[in-house]
Amino acid sequence: MVNEAVKERLGGHHSAETVMYRVDIAEIKCLQHEGRWEGTAASLAQAARKVEKGGADFVVLCTNTMHRMADTITQAVSIPLLHIADATAEEVKARGIRNVGLLATRFTMEQDFYKGRLGNRHGLEVLVPDEEERRLVHDVIYDELCLGEIKESSRQAYRRIMSQLVERGADAVILGCTEITMLVGQEDASMPLFDTTRIHAEKAVEMALDARDPGASDRHRAEPRRI
Repeated sequence: MVNEAVKERLGGHHSAETVMYRVDIAEIKCLQHEGRWEGTAASLAQAARKVEKGGADFVVLCTNTMHRMADTITQAVSIPLLHIADATAEEVKARGIRNVGLLATRFTMEQDFYKGRLGNRHGLEVLVPDEEERRLVHDVIYDELCLGEIKESSRQAYRRIMSQLVERGADAVILGCTEITMLVGQEDASMPLFDTTRIHAEKAVEMALDARDPGASDRHRAEPRRI
């Protein structure tokens, strides 16, 4: 998505200049479900320092749930973090929407690091599914989508849950886990869906390319920032 957005804006053979560090999701999953968040914090802080050392100008944490560690990452490096909830909230507000449903992992739906940021910083009203449905949404993410499994029964369940959020007052639904778009998209919903993965990627490109001087020639423009 990042490379596609760069090519769309710059044309030709342009692509994004990135520094990437990938963690082992199996280790992170165990730490999450055991409640050992200090372990995930240490792992992601180390990863952030590595991408900074590799020349990145800002950090994009390609997950919603692990933004629970956003403050730790920010403190670990001297470069900024592009927060996925901020990017998503700005997109929601630009559409004139204030009441949103949220589908995500149970950590993201139940803890305040994400919902609270959407509400306190951006003034959004956030609805989440009831407890049984939160468990279903969470289990589909970890037990199916993270393993590349796409089940029609799960798609139907997500459709039902999204419709129920609208019945409770949501004007749109935030797909607050980067795997959810593997299962459902706008064609599965009557309400607007906000894909946090794409929003985050496009905002990262905007942030990187805004470093360039649009009035200068290609040869003399400031270099785009590394993601």
